[in-house]
Amino acid sequence: MKKVKILGSGCAKCNQLLDAVKAVIAAEGIDASVEKVEDIQQIMAYNVISTPALVVDEQVLCKGRIPSYDELKELLTAKSQGCCGSHGTKSTAGGSSCCC
Repeated sequence: MKKVKILGSGCAKCNQLLDAVKAVIAAEGIDASVEKVEDIQQIMAYNVISTPALVVDEQVLCKGRIPSYDELKELLTAKSQGCCGSHGTKSTAGGSSCCC
């Protein structure tokens, strides 16, 4: 089971990301738990300054925006370390953008 965390203060965009993630999980039958993290100390522990942020299995995969349905599906079903792998740089290969 994947452990998904939405990091954010509870603003509208944070809630939109939470809803979008739950929708993808339900529609795609992904085995995952979702937790909303609003505590600023916990958010800072992930080195996240821009919210909302998506964390899957303790890897920050996206921050500062709400990914599309297809991108969320890819991020939530990927077996790698996210859209950037481990290098943490933006990738535009294949037309997808990275938000790391």
